[in-house]
Amino acid sequence: MFSWLFKDEAGSAAELYVDLGTANTLVAARGKGIILNEPSLIAYQQTAPGKKRVIAVGKDAKEKLANNPGNIFAQKPIRDGVIADFETCETMLKHFLSQPGVKSVFSRPRVVVSLPYGVTEVEKKAVIQSCKMAGAKEVFLIDEPMAAAIGSGLSIKSAEGSMVIDIGGGTTEVAVIALADIVYCEAARVGGHRIDDAIIDYLKKYKKFIINETTAEYLKVTIGTAVPKKDIRMATVSGRDADTGMTKTMEISSEDIGLAMNGCMQEIINAVHRALEHTPPELVADIIERGVIVAGGGALIRDIDIRLNNEVRLPVRIASEPLLAIAKGGEMVLRDPELLDKIQLDI
Repeated sequence: MFSWLFKDEAGSAAELYVDLGTANTLVAARGKGIILNEPSLIAYQQTAPGKKRVIAVGKDAKEKLANNPGNIFAQKPIRDGVIADFETCETMLKHFLSQPGVKSVFSRPRVVVSLPYGVTEVEKKAVIQSCKMAGAKEVFLIDEPMAAAIGSGLSIKSAEGSMVIDIGGGTTEVAVIALADIVYCEAARVGGHRIDDAIIDYLKKYKKFIINETTAEYLKVTIGTAVPKKDIRMATVSGRDADTGMTKTMEISSEDIGLAMNGCMQEIINAVHRALEHTPPELVADIIERGVIVAGGGALIRDIDIRLNNEVRLPVRIASEPLLAIAKGGEMVLRDPELLDKIQLDI
């Protein structure tokens, strides 16, 4: 790889960065920061057996699904951080990259896209093709944990080891980084959506109370906790009685939500333990000294730093603006051709 191949007169690596998240897609522009943040979602109508018509994308899709749930269906083209449906992902990317706030910046941009660690060659090519069909001139790929580390302020070029835990919508990635390289990465198929499902299952099983995904996410965000018995809080939500099917409201405690989330929390902790077991001893010593940083939406779960610290016995801190850490890291890469040259994935 030669940085001069993609270095323009201004010394930039690329113009746009795209974070294709399971929950949200973010676009950042060089020198302008994050210019788009919308749900990775498409709303469509079934026009005939096997045929569908896309009627809205992103925020518009979310609104239409909320207002017309009967004849409109949802599709999430990104699952566990990778493209699950090529055609709808291409439609979604075309829509986002053609938005006035994005297209006015660059007409045929060179685009950097972050992907989960260890994606297959087929998945890489699918992302590149989707971006090019959506208008990109050239596409570079980087690892999501690397972008999260950069956006969280870690010194990734240092010879000393750093650890970042990126808890996204579909996956959690625990990466050890040194000399601008991922030394080891442990991925777990647990993230925000799995946690929402766990809350739904718990309340149905133990409270005979049925709620939807939106309510589960609300409970996770407002009273969810990684330490169930600490600082108990309450929230009242609407749902249905599991026995009668009738609408009802119920007061839910943060202890219940914490217990519902506990299995997912333990999976994340187990992933951290496995990552440490596979990390060279000299880098583990660096991590013990420097601590661990947590990024992604899951970093906002109350007291997750306390839970990790208690169980892993390492200093833990939450990234500044954890939801935006990956996108901020990607935007920083746009200004640094040498860094992109070091961290971009082979295709």
